[in-house]
Amino acid sequence: MKKLLLAAVILSASMVCHAQDSTKTKPVYDAALAKKLGADEYGMKKYVLAFLKRGPHRLTDSVAAMKLQMAHLKNIGKLAAEGKLIVAGPFLDDQDIRGIFIFNVETVEEAKKLTETDPAIQAGSLVMELHPFYCSAALMEVVPIHNTIQKEKITD
Repeated sequence: MKKLLLAAVILSASMVCHAQDSTKTKPVYDAALAKKLGADEYGMKKYVLAFLKRGPHRLTDSVAAMKLQMAHLKNIGKLAAEGKLIVAGPFLDDQDIRGIFIFNVETVEEAKKLTETDPAIQAGSLVMELHPFYCSAALMEVVPIHNTIQKEKITD
């Protein structure tokens, strides 16, 4: 009986805690931030999402492959510094889709021009599949936040 009573007390306490969490105040709309980030009335904006896929020309020389990878990473850094690339990263499994980019542009044509600056695209080591993408304008804060938590840079 004591175990049943204890279980009822724990269940009641957890329900009260959950109820208190669900009554938190609603965030206040920040019109200036929404404007700065390019948000629409839903807090969203247009981007272009790119899937980086394994290309037809794979380098077998490990030194040349590392040199190309470093040039690819430098280009990522340049595009991020320009505000054109807001998310980039590799997938951690060994599949044909190697990673993603999210470009801060509204059209696939604009993103295609940016992908053409990538040495790995130029070499045929990677190809990109581009898609219009609608997502939270808060993504625009990823690079500035990342820069404050990055202890070491991948490239110079």
